[in-house]
Amino acid sequence: MTDAQDKPFAEEEEPKPQKIGRTKASGSSSASRESQSREDSEIPQFDPEAADTRSWYVIHCYSGYENKVRHNLEQRIETMGMKEKIFDVVIPTQEEIEVKEGKRRTVERHVFPGYVLVNMIMTEESWYVVRNTPGVTGFVGMGTQPTPLRPEEVSMILRRMEAEAPHVKVSFKVGERVRIVDGPFNDFRGQVSEIYAERNKVRVMVNFFGRETPVELDFLQVEKA
Repeated sequence: MTDAQDKPFAEEEEPKPQKIGRTKASGSSSASRESQSREDSEIPQFDPEAADTRSWYVIHCYSGYENKVRHNLEQRIETMGMKEKIFDVVIPTQEEIEVKEGKRRTVERHVFPGYVLVNMIMTEESWYVVRNTPGVTGFVGMGTQPTPLRPEEVSMILRRMEAEAPHVKVSFKVGERVRIVDGPFNDFRGQVSEIYAERNKVRVMVNFFGRETPVELDFLQVEKA
């Protein structure tokens, strides 16, 4: 990865502020007033009644930089004294098994590339810390207003992360030719007729003694021919 790509994510250390506010431009030029107006319009409205409510929010970031963004944000939470407002930063991942050239390897795949979850109390100060983290491009929500995830959405994401069986990455589709790499039909070739994603199974039509014979196999027993 080039240095130019890393620059937007340079780590920064900031002293703990007495109060986070918006900087006013000096002078009275039209350009300065217009710039300040644009800055103010990007800041959402905060509900005082929700000042003690923890919720999960989703932030956008550059795809492929999720880990760097999490590291940067965790550093800002520490150095800016926001542990009582921002509690957890999570990248939803899932273990995935890839089969390549007959070899299996387990990799960690991002469930939602380009997104990071943050458990926080939404105030102007906490919003400022998250929104101005290097690599963060914004909150998910209506316009500039961050929208918290519903409890059922959070539960669904956590269940996917906690699944015991790794997900198997499928590199073939119905109609494609595949090679069987394991079991009694090892090294046979055939055509995929059905894929049973919920059971990690695939049905392959194999030419056996001059007849097309359906064989049901695990995803890990076949690869693209």
